[in-house]
Amino acid sequence: MTRSAQEVNFDGLVGPTHNYAGLSLGNLASQRHRYSVSNPRAAALEGLAKMKLMMDLGLRQGVLPPQDRPDLRLLRRVGFEGADDQVLQQAQRDAPQLLAACYSASSMWAANAATVSPSADCRDGRVHFTPANLLSQLHRSIEPETTALVLRRIFADPACFAHHDPLPCAAHLRDEGAANHTRLAPRHDQPGVELFVYGVDALDASRPQPRRYPARQSLQASQAIARLHGLDPRYTCFVQQSPQAIDAGVFHNDVASVGHLDVFFYHTEAFVDAPAVIEHLRRAYESCAGSPLTTIPVEPRELSLDEAVESYVFNSQLVRLPDGTLAMICPEECRQHPKVQALLERLTTGGSIGVLRYVNLRQSMRNGGGPACLRLRVALTDQELQRVHPDVMLTPTLYDELVRWVERHYRSELAPNDLADPKLIQESRAALDELTRILQLGSIYPFQMA
Repeated sequence: MTRSAQEVNFDGLVGPTHNYAGLSLGNLASQRHRYSVSNPRAAALEGLAKMKLMMDLGLRQGVLPPQDRPDLRLLRRVGFEGADDQVLQQAQRDAPQLLAACYSASSMWAANAATVSPSADCRDGRVHFTPANLLSQLHRSIEPETTALVLRRIFADPACFAHHDPLPCAAHLRDEGAANHTRLAPRHDQPGVELFVYGVDALDASRPQPRRYPARQSLQASQAIARLHGLDPRYTCFVQQSPQAIDAGVFHNDVASVGHLDVFFYHTEAFVDAPAVIEHLRRAYESCAGSPLTTIPVEPRELSLDEAVESYVFNSQLVRLPDGTLAMICPEECRQHPKVQALLERLTTGGSIGVLRYVNLRQSMRNGGGPACLRLRVALTDQELQRVHPDVMLTPTLYDELVRWVERHYRSELAPNDLADPKLIQESRAALDELTRILQLGSIYPFQMA
């Protein structure tokens, strides 16, 4: 019997310590805005407005809470001692980059939270979650423990959901989550093709590798996740990200391609041997779905990789509206880029995209995160959706409550020197403690368990 299913986007709520420390090597926007003054309140409100747009379009939208920052456990593990304020002062004096790392609000980019496979693809008929280990960046490597706990709280029913531990923290198994993973299927309740994009084969040094920036996803990690999730090897594709794309600032593949159901939108320089990749993907999809895959290639003459990174057009969200229309949720920066506008006009005029919506995510974009970075996609049957923790699902009432919560607790300015302010710890913890009550998640933060 066919089960109705839909894609639910779970967006990361921006945390109170959103700042610009330039921690992410290979992320050009992050590096460009290093040491700028951020606006955590605006960042959180922009993210909430994007979530509300999705809800208003008739789509189901969930909220993932931010993580507790600063992570003082990190600083104490590397030798800083004393009371909290003493630890902060020592770190600011002796290791300001470590201090910035422990304050990072990077969990807002939920596309890196985990890799998710829907029940239609998995051998045991459950939705599978593997939190990303994120070991290639220090500030992100401190996220997996809380991410795993939050996902287990939200998707708690073992009859519907299977949770795996993050992969072991070894360079051979570096994993950056759904930002390098795309699922293509005729419907969310039917089997589909799962596309894993890796930057490096950790066991084959002869394969092409980037020269300027590190590859963050390994083939071995992607293969391990496919095994853990019980995916059908016939419909599981592993393809290599172009080293030239990584060196151009495509630090995750969702900066150069995006897919949804039977549509795949990509830059032709995103992959090693892109024509062979697309042909392989088409064949796997047609074998699985029994229908053709719609591909939307973008050639360098229409938009260069540098321009794709500058505008984040491929980091837009593709979503299917309740009436079946394919919509594209683009960052506002796309509207301001003449070549991107010409591309989008071609797509809408030609019928590939039915609806365009632009969202202002300026605060997130300045750190290198667009609409697709902020969300974790989870395809759920109606039965599975009923087993999701209900208080994280966005409603008009919850949206209004979260806006008031942000306005009560978040600063409108955060400068690099503010990270040594002990008051910021108390402000952040007070906000998160209240948020867990709003979302009815119980104790999920270390300071709540002390």
